[in-house]
Amino acid sequence: MKPLGIGIVGTGNIAGQYATDILTHPEIKLVAATDLDASRAAAFGEEHGCRIHGSLDDLLADPAVDIVVNLTVHQAHYEVTKRALQAGKHVYSEKPFALRAEQARELVALAEAQRVRLGCSPSTFLGEAQQTAASIIRSGRLGRVRAVYADVNWGRLETWHPAPQSFHEVGVLFDVGVYPLTLVSVMIGPARSVAASGWRLMPDRKTIAGQSFRIGSPDLIVATIQLEGGAVLRLTASFYVGRPAKQRGSIEFHGDDASLMLGSFQDFDATVEVGDYDGEYEPVPLVRPGPSRIAWARGVAEMAEAIEANRPHRANPQLAAHVVDILDATARSMDAGGARIGITSAFSAPALLPWAERAPD
Repeated sequence: MKPLGIGIVGTGNIAGQYATDILTHPEIKLVAATDLDASRAAAFGEEHGCRIHGSLDDLLADPAVDIVVNLTVHQAHYEVTKRALQAGKHVYSEKPFALRAEQARELVALAEAQRVRLGCSPSTFLGEAQQTAASIIRSGRLGRVRAVYADVNWGRLETWHPAPQSFHEVGVLFDVGVYPLTLVSVMIGPARSVAASGWRLMPDRKTIAGQSFRIGSPDLIVATIQLEGGAVLRLTASFYVGRPAKQRGSIEFHGDDASLMLGSFQDFDATVEVGDYDGEYEPVPLVRPGPSRIAWARGVAEMAEAIEANRPHRANPQLAAHVVDILDATARSMDAGGARIGITSAFSAPALLPWAERAPD
């Protein structure tokens, strides 16, 4: 297939990783980028060999841009994606593509009306370790899964990120909790209710430059999420606890017959272990070797391939909107003192990738 042209909006920290990974996918090609910071955009364009547009409107008017990749800050995802969809472009957004459930539903409807594709990170469920885990779970090896434990101890962003304030404003669930929420939704099924509590353990922080600021959201959240079919997900997420915590980004699936431990929700070469009930975990070989990182552009490339083949893409907007529903319900539960909030949205579970359809023995 002729590669589809990629236009990146937002050339911050993560854009370079997308640009580098795009080179490994023949389905897509980086052609353009834009950023509110002109000097940052110029440096990005020089490093990655793409043209730089002075505004979002200019990028949207570029006929070489087939897919807009929205890498702006969380608070801008909805508006940028909406404008790109209105311009008739396919869009792949960093997570989440909206901060409120009604905005997410609006974007899904707009993409359908415009007859364009809308995809959203995280697509780490396309990783080798994550596809291995999904294949085992779908094979029935664990029996009926009734409990899932997920831990996101992501630490204090201000110790390494130059501009942590916006991340602390939206909070740990919106920034990092989306990873296990997406993975568990894909592997087990949609959420049907959530009850959550949150705490501001260390409200006052300092940036690397020494600027004091106060966090705008809880830095420790514990949520219990009832999934369709009866399984319960216990999710702990923190922007306070970090290394040397052992359970930094792991997920455990517990079934009637066996349990599965996925060592990381993000690393594509993460360990996968399975153990019979009342037994011991044993490592499982991955369905194929994976990179020791996130392949950032894999979800974009898979969407481009799906456009060419005229089939559904896996990082689909209904899945992304459902995750926003969970985030929205979690925030409302915390505001209501931990009351359980119902969730009704649904999505079609993405198919396994062809190379992952046979579960490891």
